[in-house]
Amino acid sequence: MAGSARGLFRATGKKSKPVAVRDLAGDIVMADALEREKDDFYPTPPEPTRAILSAELRRLRDFHTVWEPAAGDGAMVREMESVGLTVRASDLIDRGCGADIRSFYDFPAAPSPAILTNPPFAECGWGNGKARWLTHALDNLGVEYMALLMNWGFPGAGGLGPFWAKHPAARVYLMRWKIDFTGQGAPPMLNAWFVWDRQHRGETVLRMLDRADARQAEMFGEVAA
Repeated sequence: MAGSARGLFRATGKKSKPVAVRDLAGDIVMADALEREKDDFYPTPPEPTRAILSAELRRLRDFHTVWEPAAGDGAMVREMESVGLTVRASDLIDRGCGADIRSFYDFPAAPSPAILTNPPFAECGWGNGKARWLTHALDNLGVEYMALLMNWGFPGAGGLGPFWAKHPAARVYLMRWKIDFTGQGAPPMLNAWFVWDRQHRGETVLRMLDRADARQAEMFGEVAA
């Protein structure tokens, strides 16, 4: 269908439903839509990173370093380092986390064979991005492992069929809670971790992911000791 949902609402005379957001005083109020941040910068809350680390830490420890190429303010870097991973951070914009300030597409070779990140969604869909992020990582850089935090509906994006045929995910973890990236309340969608792993053989594995912390076993072990 041509045109956006907003255009459809205008054409039919209908309005999109207001959403509940948190104002500056911390109160929940109704607004026409969520406000978007400059450069689509939404730091990842700790829970999604801790959850995927609880599921994939053993595999990630196979690598000397893990690359976070959309490091932002270092939110995910700090979580990975807290479980003993060595992280190489980079980003297009300097947000004070000590990352290499460099475009993802300017890397002719991957600084690590493993990527774990919350990537720019527009670069992963088919619209303007034409799956550019995905193909650069898997085809141009040839990374061995990549875990991306994405919208649960991402695989259904039009135009991605050939990509999925060539690069099926190894594992998909559906998070059974909604992530509030904006701090405005009213998380709009479910998210999932999509993991590509060249070590994997067979069909894509779907798993459910609850809030968890990879450090729990270590903490309990210390208590038991």
